[in-house]
Amino acid sequence: MSVGTPGGGEGPHVFVADLDKPELTYDDRHHLERVLRLRSGDPLTVSDGFGRWRSCSFGDDIELLGEVIEVPKSPSLVVVGVSILKGGRLELVVQKLTELGVDRILLVVAERSTVHWDFPKQMAQQKRLSRVSREAAMQSKRVYLPLIEPLRSLSEIRDLYSVRFANPGGRPLKVNDRLLLIGPEGGWTPEEVDGYDTVDLGPNILRAETAAIAAGTLLTALRDRRLRPGP
Repeated sequence: MSVGTPGGGEGPHVFVADLDKPELTYDDRHHLERVLRLRSGDPLTVSDGFGRWRSCSFGDDIELLGEVIEVPKSPSLVVVGVSILKGGRLELVVQKLTELGVDRILLVVAERSTVHWDFPKQMAQQKRLSRVSREAAMQSKRVYLPLIEPLRSLSEIRDLYSVRFANPGGRPLKVNDRLLLIGPEGGWTPEEVDGYDTVDLGPNILRAETAAIAAGTLLTALRDRRLRPGP
C-alpha cells in the first residue's frame, strides 16, 4: 500500500466534486447512512478521483479534519481491453479491474463477439459500467478513478495503442508489459493476431472474464514491483 493513500485510514471512502466544500450525492449519503450505518462524527475520507484526498467526519455537513493530500500518479499506466460479454460478466470485470488498480479499461468489438450494442445500448452500458467502477473505487479506497473508454472496434484500438493480445501459445509476460487485450469466449481469430505481439496467461483455457482479471492482477503486480518474472 502506498504511503499517503487513504487505504489505511478509518471509515469509508467517497468521491466528491470539491475537496474544500465536500457534498455527498443523494445515493452516497443513503449508502453511508442506511447501509454502512454511519453516524454524525464518524470518520470518512473523500477524494476528487484525480489523486487528491483528505480526512473528514460525517454529518449533515461534512467536517474537514485533515489537509488535502496529493498522491502522485504512476508514470506507467496499466491498460486492459476486453471484448464485451454477455450478462453481468462485464460488470464483474470492470469491478475487479478497478479494485486491482488498472488505470484504463478498453471495451472492444472482436470478430467472434456474440454481443452487439446499438448506440443507445452503448450509452446506457457506459453509464452503468462507470457507476460500477466508481463504487468499486470507493470500496477499494482508490484516489484515481479509472477511465472506461467507449466501445471501439479492434481496428480503432490498434490505431490508438501499441496492442498486445492475450492468446494461447504467446510469449510469457515481461516486466515492462502494461497493456493486454482479452478476446471473446471464442478467442481471437488468426487474422486478428497475425503480426502482433501475443502473451500467454497460462496452460489452461480461461473464461474471458477470468482472463481479464488475471491480466489486471499480473500487470498491476509487475508495475508496482510486487511481482518479478523469473529468469
